Amino acid sequence: MKIWVNGGLHDAENALVSVLDHGLTVGDGVFETVKAERGETFALTLHLERLTRSARGLGLPDPDLDEVRRACAAVLDANPMELGRLRITYTGGLSPLGSERGDAGTSLVVGLGETGRRADSTAVVTVPWTRNERGALTGLKTTSYGENVVALARARERGATEALFANTVGQLCEGTGSNVFVVVGGRILTPPVSSGCLAGITRALVVRWTGAEETDLPLDVLETADEIFLTSTLRDVQAVHRVDSRELTPAPGPVTAKAMRIFDEHAARDRDPSLG
Repeated sequence: MKIWVNGGLHDAENALVSVLDHGLTVGDGVFETVKAERGETFALTLHLERLTRSARGLGLPDPDLDEVRRACAAVLDANPMELGRLRITYTGGLSPLGSERGDAGTSLVVGLGETGRRADSTAVVTVPWTRNERGALTGLKTTSYGENVVALARARERGATEALFANTVGQLCEGTGSNVFVVVGGRILTPPVSSGCLAGITRALVVRWTGAEETDLPLDVLETADEIFLTSTLRDVQAVHRVDSRELTPAPGPVTAKAMRIFDEHAARDRDPSLG
């Protein structure tokens, strides 16, 4: 495997950053995961726009998007595969130990890992921890993923692939790496960004392409919703067949199935869609 690190491609065993990189020592970094099918990315421009927004929110200088695109192209060319997870990581770079940044400049790492197509439906659990809708990192896709690691481990222990959070006022928020939608009376609903959820790329496209509505939702909507589905870069649109101990239909419900079909059709027509 070839990985891009700070200006060039390296074999995986030689693709190194300093142990004093601020992304490692304090999680001072942002990232994007981009789906790549046979070397072709999906929604790369939208991902790079969000990378920049996250960097600004963290106080990092804007990434050089021309360099990021060159890095992505080089990594995709060097690592041919059917379906891959392209990971772009941008950090505060070499810094002193502690929270203060150094002046050595940022680090850019781009790698590609092989992945498989997601199942049409999955199981999820709710967790007792909350998202802070008013936190300093709210809405930013940062490398500070510790609470997601803990929550996802809880989900795996319970035979699920995702954990869902409420926010601090008890509203449905998001998953560890996904956005959540519910179907109530034929309407597709999803929490607004003000709930504290990440402004997911797939989420935004699903809202635009299906006419889904953004609205505050209580966590217990998961107990009564007719259908539930998740969205993310690698899940696309994925139905939920179990929430905690509640069983839903084993196959995607009719509204979810239609959303899946609409997303697939639009994505096949435009590999770099916009939200304008």
